[in-house]
This record gives sequence, C-alpha cells and structure tokens, in this order.
Amino acid sequence: MPVRPLKPTTPARRQMTLADFSEVTKFTPEKSLVHGKQRVSGRDNKGQVSVRHRGGGHKRLFRDVDFRQSDKEGIPAVVVGIEYDPNRSARIALIQYTDGEKRYVLAPQGLKPGDQIVSGMRTKVKTGNRMQLQHIPVGYKVFNVEMQAGRGGQIVRSAGTSATLVGFDGDHALIELPSSEMRKVRKECRATIGIVSNPDHNLITIGKAGRMRWMGRKPQVLGTAMNPVDHPHGGGEGHTSIGLKAPKTPWGKKALGVKTRRRRLKSSNLIVRRRISKKKKK
Repeated sequence: MPVRPLKPTTPARRQMTLADFSEVTKFTPEKSLVHGKQRVSGRDNKGQVSVRHRGGGHKRLFRDVDFRQSDKEGIPAVVVGIEYDPNRSARIALIQYTDGEKRYVLAPQGLKPGDQIVSGMRTKVKTGNRMQLQHIPVGYKVFNVEMQAGRGGQIVRSAGTSATLVGFDGDHALIELPSSEMRKVRKECRATIGIVSNPDHNLITIGKAGRMRWMGRKPQVLGTAMNPVDHPHGGGEGHTSIGLKAPKTPWGKKALGVKTRRRRLKSSNLIVRRRISKKKKK
C-alpha cells in the first residue's frame, strides 16, 4: 500500500502524507458487528483527569474483531471485503462462514475479497489461516499470537508486524517478536499465518497539530513554560533551564533514569532473549 502525498497548498500540507487506501474494498461497516464507543477523554469514574493530553477527536464506531476464531473449528469462511478500522492501525477483513455468520478478523497482507480462510487445530499452511503453533512449519511468519491457549491473540497485532516461528523446546514454541525479543509460548496456542496488513503505516506524516486533535490528542506543554504552582520546572523569566539536578514529573518525582519495571514478572521465565535496545543497535 503506497503512501499518498498532498499538494503543498499550505505549509502543513507540504509535509503531510495520507494512506492510499487502495486495499480497502468495503467502505461501510457491517451494522451487526459495530456498536457505539465511549470517548476516551482520559478521565476516571469521578470525572477527574487521570491521563493528561486526551480528549476530543472524531466520533468512532467500535468494530467487534474476533481474535480467537476457536469456536469456528474447521468451518471455511469467504472474505467479503477489506475495511478501514479507526480503532487500530491494521485493516480488518469481513468474513462470512458457510453457516452464514459474519465476523471481523485482522486482515493479513495480500488477503483479497473472495479468498477462503479457515481456523482449526491443523489446517493448510496458507495466508490468513489460523492454527496451533505446533503444526506451523519453522521459519513461517505469524501474527495475532496467543499467549494463553484459548484466550485469543494478544501480541503482534499492529500494522505491518509479524513474528517468526524459530523452533520448539519441549512443550513450548520459540517465536521471535518484531522487537527482536525471543520468548516461549505454549505449542497449543494459535496464530495466524502471514503479515499484518497496512505495512506503510509507519511512513505516514501527520503534518499538523489539528490532525492530532482529530485523533483525540491534545497539545503537550513543556514544564518550563508553566508557572511554579503547575510544575516543578516552572517559573523564571523567559525560556530558562529547569534549575534542578534531575528532571521531575508534574508531581515531583524523578522523571529520567528511574527504573519502573517490577523486579519479578510472571512472564520473565518465558523470555529467552530480551529485546535489543536502541543504544546497542547503534
């Protein structure tokens, strides 16, 4: 999917790029699979702001995407169309099973209307088919991977991502995630063959602040531009330094260099190789 540039009629549109949407074939959602979505305004049950810089944005309908497909064991489904989903970066596919039921699933790259896909314990190794990891050949690209059998896909779901099945170790399968982290997953967990659609999503340039407001993101103001009552970095005449030994959060805690990860995590024993940091890559 190519990225479409815009005519430079304004300074913002000079750098702005849009998705081409050439792979989208169906432009109206299926009424039986959508429902209203509450605005994410960053407020808690008391109405107070609990997450800053959230609010506004365009109205959205929530699409019920099936990340499991386990209750349709061995039932073939035909792709009706590929749709745009405002709630995720990837495209979704509307499929219709032979029993007449329609559902939304994550669309892999290359899936087209009229293609047939199936989900089961062991199926044909084909793009869009979903099966257990123990029946997928080593080296294949997969996405929408389960971390617990029967719970549904939880990882590798964003646009253009895929995990590689590296091998097997006892009751576990070794998969390499897009972050280069290698971890163990039970062989009974399921995954979908292929790569998630919309691979050029990371090439899109927002271009202007107003476009972020359409997405429900408010501007972020530097602490140095605030008053002392609003932020520890505030105060002073003009654009001054923070005047502190260590940067602080708006609530007075250290902001940089502080470890926030818990010492013991339940999933740490399943991580074979941790992701490579940006510093190590350089």
